[in-house]
Amino acid sequence: MRTFGSLLVRGLIVGLFAGLLAGTFAYVTGEPHIDSAIAIEEAAGAAHTHDANGKAIPADPGEEPLVSRDGQRFGLFLATSLYGVALGGIFAVGYTLLRRRLRTPGDSYAALGLAAAGYVGIVLVPFLKYPPNPPAVGDPETITQRTVTYLLTLVLGLLAVWAGVAASRWSARFGSAPWIRIGAGAAAFLVTVVAAYLILPAINEVPGSFPATLLWKFRLASLGTQTTLWLLLGLGYAAATDRRTGKVEPEVVAA
Repeated sequence: MRTFGSLLVRGLIVGLFAGLLAGTFAYVTGEPHIDSAIAIEEAAGAAHTHDANGKAIPADPGEEPLVSRDGQRFGLFLATSLYGVALGGIFAVGYTLLRRRLRTPGDSYAALGLAAAGYVGIVLVPFLKYPPNPPAVGDPETITQRTVTYLLTLVLGLLAVWAGVAASRWSARFGSAPWIRIGAGAAAFLVTVVAAYLILPAINEVPGSFPATLLWKFRLASLGTQTTLWLLLGLGYAAATDRRTGKVEPEVVAA
């Protein structure tokens, strides 16, 4: 029998490796698109304006960035590593609290199911409503609004996952067939997500002149980074709790 401390350490270690590999994915697939977006912004900033007499005036080049691009690239790996460790710790806590309620054949299935639910609620639902934009795109004055609405979408995404699971279990009480339970869960999830999307405001600050191909390459790279992180987190934690390495009996430590 392993204690909560053992489960937590496993989550932190798995999260660290998942974060490092997700950072590698982001560096390879996302950084080139960020460089292209910055180049477009710099080109626009270097454009000339005209005074009342039609004379060309160079635009203000702006201030130098506080952190160089090399520093930002290093920060990418640091950020994904820290995020992976934090997420691994939270994942371990959630696994400990919910393991006996997940009704899965084994511990590894519970880890995979929890990772899938977290990915859908925390990543996929917010992404479909508010897909990320490159650093050079967006109005700085609306960053607070965008942050608040994104966090609301994240909370509603988790609520939608909970609604789907609750509806599926409620249907099971009546001895429903598996496909009916799946349909009830999917319907409850979709209804919650659609209602959230209709309530939350639409935010689109991408200029019409910005290349659509570059925009979606960046967004897909961002989604791929999150997918890599959650996939490795689920698979790694499932391997750490596999019966072949000894069945894990999670227990909650009393306060």
